[in-house]
Amino acid sequence: MAGPLSHIRALDLSRVLAGPWCGQNLADLGAEVIKIERPGSGDDSRAFGPPWLKDRNGKDTQESAYFASANRGKKSVTVNLSKPEGQRIVRELARESDVFIENYKVGDLARYGLGYDDLRKLNPPIIYASVTGFGQTGPYRERPGYDFMIQGMGGVMSITGERDDLPGGGPQRVGIPIADIMTGMYATIAICAALAHRERSGEGQHLDLALLDTQVGILANQGMNYLATGKAPGRIGNAHPNIVPYQPFRTKDGDVILACGNDNLFSRFCEVAGCPHLARDPRFASNSKRVENREAITALLAEIFAKRTTQDWCDALDAAGVPSGPINDLEQVFEEPQVIARGMKVELEHPLAGTVPLIASPMKFSGTPLEHKAPPPTLGQHTDEVLSKLLNLDDATIARLRADGIV
Repeated sequence: MAGPLSHIRALDLSRVLAGPWCGQNLADLGAEVIKIERPGSGDDSRAFGPPWLKDRNGKDTQESAYFASANRGKKSVTVNLSKPEGQRIVRELARESDVFIENYKVGDLARYGLGYDDLRKLNPPIIYASVTGFGQTGPYRERPGYDFMIQGMGGVMSITGERDDLPGGGPQRVGIPIADIMTGMYATIAICAALAHRERSGEGQHLDLALLDTQVGILANQGMNYLATGKAPGRIGNAHPNIVPYQPFRTKDGDVILACGNDNLFSRFCEVAGCPHLARDPRFASNSKRVENREAITALLAEIFAKRTTQDWCDALDAAGVPSGPINDLEQVFEEPQVIARGMKVELEHPLAGTVPLIASPMKFSGTPLEHKAPPPTLGQHTDEVLSKLLNLDDATIARLRADGIV
């Protein structure tokens, strides 16, 4: 069966990661996603290499792995937005689309006649999603925003990293661009909700997504810890602020993560580890007491874990139903039997790279299963196809547009 959004067409004018991540989600869900790029250079992230995708002979192409991570399933159309005729082409494509995604600075697209107020006159039901650093309102609305600075401004770096008084202490960014990715995820949710609303009302709307809003929004329990107490939590490395033990421990040959989310799991762990007395110790009998006595219980458990190998611990804890696992590098991740069984790596035919390995969508549907059919597009790969099929332009007209630098 076709994907759940196979009846939807989205026009994606976004670049780099947050907006493209949203567009890729829509493509994974079956939507036709048309990516508008600058002639000659395209999305900025096409140049974010090395690493590059390899061709059939193992040599580098000029297709970056970064671009490939956020653009599978899309059609690439090159249009010069600085030219009035290029702007007209995008307006005509927007007239034929359900969704419009952009991450230009506030007000930039309005200068080209491509703002929300412009497009809703042509296509009243359109869902117009703007993804910016700081949103469409507020004193910072005109400032550019990048993931790293947003992680800093949004507080996540203040709670990520080792304690300041320990070796390696200090603020750390998350190892992936979490603000970008989560903003793309929220944009996807917002678009799906707006489409559902449109089904009932017939009305389109403007969606305003901001990286800083998202970063603040996903502070989750740590944000509430602050709001509840008025005390800003600090960095505590790999420990959990509210649960103990919920952290990695050094083993004889590596590391293992122990996640005792309740007292029953802690008791079961103690049985497996040969220290049942710790579960009865008044200092450690409840999670709240273990949080209060974090240093004492951590020191005792560190001695116990050091006596066995990581695999020994994982096997024993898994058999007892105690959540645990190793700290994998990415090679080990893609060798995990569960990751393989869930199909989280796919390979698709690519015009330059032969076959390209990609990370599959984690969304699983029983009735409308997702299919990954199209790889990340080469620059302008679908220009002629889209202009001819959607706008009914003939070969001569497209050739003229190309000669004039419009596409």
